[in-house]
Amino acid sequence: MDERAPEELRLFPLEAGERAQVEALSDRFDEVLGPRARRLIYVHVLGDPKTAMPFNNAGVPAWEDRFMRVTFPLAKRWIENALGVRPGVEVGDEAAVFAEFDHVAELLADGRPYLCGERFTAADLTFAALSAAVTAPPQYGTRLPQPEELKPATAELIERAREHPAGRFALRMFATERVSGTGPDGRPG
Repeated sequence: MDERAPEELRLFPLEAGERAQVEALSDRFDEVLGPRARRLIYVHVLGDPKTAMPFNNAGVPAWEDRFMRVTFPLAKRWIENALGVRPGVEVGDEAAVFAEFDHVAELLADGRPYLCGERFTAADLTFAALSAAVTAPPQYGTRLPQPEELKPATAELIERAREHPAGRFALRMFATERVSGTGPDGRPG
């Protein structure tokens, strides 16, 4: 799809050096930010099933909602095992997430509007999408729990991420770059 798009709309620039920069940042976020932010928020949310379940089960059939509520302890253990959750892992994950946020803030400190310069690229998309676990953007596409609905420690984490220059950047990407509306089939686009 990207190759068919007009050059100014491509997520990956044609120029090799610019493309390499976009790919390197996207890979970095995919390898570090995504897994660490995801595990960090799971550590917080799995400890609060009364808040998590309504969001997790939104839009599912009633039988699936009941099934998830009954099997939550098993699902929680499976998720924790799959993500490598162990006591204290959230401390390192939080440090890694905010180190990535600091890196993004350094890139943006020169006033550029996007991570790789003057236009939106896959690097911006990747950062915004993978930081969503800790920024909970209102425009995410499905309703995410907002700070006022969460336990204080989780709310504080999300507020701190949102207030960070990189968090503000991610929220801006969701607010300005996310395509809204419907596609040709009438579904959200």
